[in-house]
Amino acid sequence: MKIKIYLEPSDDGGYTVIVPSLPGCISEGDTKEEAVRNIKEAIELYLEPVEDDIVAIPDAESLELAI
Repeated sequence: MKIKIYLEPSDDGGYTVIVPSLPGCISEGDTKEEAVRNIKEAIELYLEPVEDDIVAIPDAESLELAI
């Protein structure tokens, strides 16, 4: 999966990274490399399913889809 990110210099030094397709998914780092590593982790956590978010629908077939 490829996700577009935007990396911009921060006013206080370092870099801020945002993911437009994932609202609220923002990270930062002292270097570009650190900022990219941090946003990768943030994306993984953002996309990780949370048990409370799982909805069971009676009589529905359950499938897993790889993206």
